[in-house]
Amino acid sequence: MEHGNPNPSLTLPLSGEGTSVQPPQAGSPSEKGGPGGVSGARLILNQRTSAPATDSVALAYDERKRSRLKVTLASGAEAGIFLERGDHLHGGDKLIAEDGSAVVEIRAAPEKLIEAVADSPLLFARAAYHLGNRHVPVQILPTDQGGKLRFQTDHVLAEMLRGLGCAVGETEAPFQPESGAYAAHGGHHHHGDEDHPPELHNPGHGPHRSLPKIHEFKPR
Repeated sequence: MEHGNPNPSLTLPLSGEGTSVQPPQAGSPSEKGGPGGVSGARLILNQRTSAPATDSVALAYDERKRSRLKVTLASGAEAGIFLERGDHLHGGDKLIAEDGSAVVEIRAAPEKLIEAVADSPLLFARAAYHLGNRHVPVQILPTDQGGKLRFQTDHVLAEMLRGLGCAVGETEAPFQPESGAYAAHGGHHHHGDEDHPPELHNPGHGPHRSLPKIHEFKPR
């Protein structure tokens, strides 16, 4: 005699996609509330909204980069975040529950960071340049004298900035690093993109133009 599955899978839709996610079976680490487990959540947060918030949740930077996450809201309610792969959250973003019962504001949680203080615009620019070459997320905070740069704990980078002349120490604060230069356009554009005219197929180096010939510059 066949028996039905005592733990049938629950299909949870993804925002903007025709696919679904099958939560893990009972007894798995995620089902027990382990990292990334969302199947036990009563609220499914899968759409952005501008509506007034009714609840909130504080998340560290690495948590805000995850598209699947089980969270406990400020009210104590359990919720599961379901976003498209690669969709990152920022402090101030708001998500609405799938059933419309709640609007949750995402807050940047305080976390341990390295803070480098530059006392001149030139030192600030040099420090930002060298951090940029390391491709690490950096929060930029200009000041009247120069500026502050915050990044996740990395003692090698901290020593590099000390060597440049920055005052370097540890701090605990919400971390909201700069978004990528192409973030506002939905990601990095490649040379083979078809939605650009031919003269714009060289991002970072300017459009392709014919160099003027020297005889074209004639005095009037």
